[in-house]
Amino acid sequence: MIYSSSFSKAHRKDLYRRLARVVSGSAPAPLPSFNDLRSRLHLFQQAYAGLQTIEVDKIVGTVDRSEDFDRDFLPRSPQTRERWERLERAFPSLGFPPISVYQVNDIYFVIDGNHRVALAKQKGAEFIDAEVTEIHTDIDIDENIDFERIIYLEQARRFMQQSGLERSRPMAQIDFSRPQGFIELLDVVKAHGYDLMLEQDRVLQPHEIAADWYDRVYLPAIESIRWEKLRELEPGSTEGDLFLWVLQRRRKHDPQQGEQSLEEVAKQAAQGQERRIKVRALRALGRG
Repeated sequence: MIYSSSFSKAHRKDLYRRLARVVSGSAPAPLPSFNDLRSRLHLFQQAYAGLQTIEVDKIVGTVDRSEDFDRDFLPRSPQTRERWERLERAFPSLGFPPISVYQVNDIYFVIDGNHRVALAKQKGAEFIDAEVTEIHTDIDIDENIDFERIIYLEQARRFMQQSGLERSRPMAQIDFSRPQGFIELLDVVKAHGYDLMLEQDRVLQPHEIAADWYDRVYLPAIESIRWEKLRELEPGSTEGDLFLWVLQRRRKHDPQQGEQSLEEVAKQAAQGQERRIKVRALRALGRG
């Protein structure tokens, strides 16, 4: 039987994809790196799960070979040809020795066996044997890995945990347009806790502070933001964004005019924004 390498076909496919991305101006699709994921999520808890037969389609990344393969494990460099062809000749039926992988939720990252996975994907194999080590995380991660989304979810999880809301108000839903919002909001909750302990003259637990802040500060402010329809006046903003925006406006308020509630500030902000929108509309009509 004459041996015919599949490497050239796979490498050409990668080159065509890269050329198409250059023409379209789209971003490259690198192979996700487990090391990047671990550094972002601080993944440390792991447990050996033994030898398993896993789905090839669920293998979506690598530990340290993201420069050699693209998102679909197509070879990016001619230097991988020798290893590829040696494996292909040795295992024509794809009966490879087990690879090693990390499992994060329902997806896998290759520790050892990147070329075997690349060959299995190129040949259309459905399953492959693997030594599996499970990595534990509360973040929902699937095959469409979006590192920006992962960072956002991790910041949201940390906020819920560190603020105390995870214990006192676990169903709380707070969203931001950027992960930094959770860091800023945690400072707000801590400042509320300081004032609350001075007011009550006793030490309070984080979950007690979080419950008081959420019930007496955040929810009334959000109700006013909804009533004043601030999201319609500030397209693209989340309720969390608007809460911080209203809070910032109150901080700029002249203290000589008396303390303002967040509800009052939200109303004034809405009125001011409506005026600005009307002025812009009139100016646009004038130019027309």
